[in-house]
Amino acid sequence: MHMSRLRKVLDPTRTGKDAESLERTLLKLVVGQDEAVEQIVNIYQMNLTGLSAPGRPVGNFLFLGPTGSGKTRTVEATAEALLHNPRAVIKIDCAEFQHSHEIAKLIGSPPGYLGHRETHPLLSQEVINQHHTESVKLSFILFDEIEKASDALWNLLLGILDKATLTLGDNRKVDFSRAMIFMTSNLGANEMNALINPKLGFQTALPSPQASCSDEQLNKKISRTGIEAARRKFTPEFMNRIDKVVVFKPLGEPELRRILDLELREVQQRTLFCTAGKTFAFTVSDSGKNLLLAQGTDLKYGARHLKRAIERLVVHPISNLLATNQINTGDWIQADVNPKADCLVFTKEAEGLEPQTIAGMIGENFRVPPLVAAAYVQSDATKVVAAKPAKR
Repeated sequence: MHMSRLRKVLDPTRTGKDAESLERTLLKLVVGQDEAVEQIVNIYQMNLTGLSAPGRPVGNFLFLGPTGSGKTRTVEATAEALLHNPRAVIKIDCAEFQHSHEIAKLIGSPPGYLGHRETHPLLSQEVINQHHTESVKLSFILFDEIEKASDALWNLLLGILDKATLTLGDNRKVDFSRAMIFMTSNLGANEMNALINPKLGFQTALPSPQASCSDEQLNKKISRTGIEAARRKFTPEFMNRIDKVVVFKPLGEPELRRILDLELREVQQRTLFCTAGKTFAFTVSDSGKNLLLAQGTDLKYGARHLKRAIERLVVHPISNLLATNQINTGDWIQADVNPKADCLVFTKEAEGLEPQTIAGMIGENFRVPPLVAAAYVQSDATKVVAAKPAKR
């Protein structure tokens, strides 16, 4: 049979619809760490097409970077995007396994040892598969602060990363071939912060082309610093089992502003499910946001310090207002800067608003409590009713 030669240039940079959907979702949920998103999407695409390495986990990731830069959040966002549940992550805090005997909590005690029947291993097959759905059968396992692991945990982890297999205390086998393994570490964080320190702070002027060039060079230095710190700490056999090493960059003011908006939306989400049962909308003025950023910016703690500022200046006052019945269903609460103190002042801008009006104010991408869902969703039950907010 004669075969004619067809020379058609293909585009290997394109991804499938499922991978594109994951990427779009992760870029909304994870701020300032596009490289991590790209690597996760690439591994997920390989898994979808069946080209993942046989006999190994779907992907082995090592996330390096300062605390508060989004390492754990990225793992939770991946679970949220694929399983619609950010808590569908099995977290192993390696600081709890610094001694060899504590490994029994992970794999269970061998038969004949005291407490064998009472010890339920944290990494059994039932546990790691518990969040599988009909459409997505993936497990997300996070080993946090991996540098603190004991030698016993290291030996277990090397087997999991290489052969996707773990042997429990009672000799049962656990299969990790449908798991994404994530490991986080703060190694090199002090050196990274030392590099970024001169550039920290809120800048109002637009960066020049020269500044952009220096930023690119700085990012390369930060990545090199993190990887060198990991190579000094971890053995070559461990590093060779890692599919992707991602160094998370310290977050600057633009990233923190985006995170602030995401966190405030999360607080609004919490208000929809609050035990007080009151459906209301709240907004924060631009000057109020600036105060939150000013009090929530810290070189050492990144976005975590911002979350603490939101809890202290927003969530705690709102809880007091709810407990004292100063907020009722249908209210619109505005938070602004208190000129006499470094805190927010809360005012009631409107009351008795219809659910549709509140829905328009808070947006469309919220999970709605079942008891009030009928008032919030359209007849097709797919979108929150979009209504214009009441004018001030």
